[in-house]
Amino acid sequence: MPLVTAGAPVAASTDAAADIDWVLARIVRPPPAQTPFLELRGSAMLQAPLRVVGEYRRLEGDALVRDVLQPYRETTTITDDEVVIERAGRTARRFPMSRAPELAGLRSGFGALLKGDRATLERHYEVAVDGPRNGWVLTLVPRDAALAARLHEVVLRGRGAELRCIETWPAGGDAQRSLLAGAVLEAGDAIDAAGLAAVCHGDTNG
Repeated sequence: MPLVTAGAPVAASTDAAADIDWVLARIVRPPPAQTPFLELRGSAMLQAPLRVVGEYRRLEGDALVRDVLQPYRETTTITDDEVVIERAGRTARRFPMSRAPELAGLRSGFGALLKGDRATLERHYEVAVDGPRNGWVLTLVPRDAALAARLHEVVLRGRGAELRCIETWPAGGDAQRSLLAGAVLEAGDAIDAAGLAAVCHGDTNG
């Protein structure tokens, strides 16, 4: 489950190559910060993927929150100690971070990302940046064996100071993509999986 936030779009005026320090300097966001997200969730029980819309928030104290607003309401909060999942009409589910090493690794990695803390980020991940400043790609490969057993890599795609898409690749299976910020507006209401991937990769004229 990807957990991150992004700021307002800022146009990139150059095709110069991006590097890790350039990217980190532009996507750092002090709390509180928030950004909308859009995901498509497939299911054998559904004729079409479920369109999930919500908001990612980073709170004071570095808690990360994923609020689903449509088509149901659900809030997932990740702190140093535990994960709490709350859904309307149901009892909140709580479990310690020790039971979810992949979430602990993601939280520490993305926390470092949003702080612009390169040293901590590189302690948890092998980091690579490719592409120009108006279409950069940042790839995170986990160093921790427990996390790597579940997560192959996370690919973040952006345009200037705007983080637009996160692709989470599990150790087996297809990527889960989350559009963020301006990319959500480009996607529209009728987007399918191919269209979402195109927006994520910047293969549109939107």
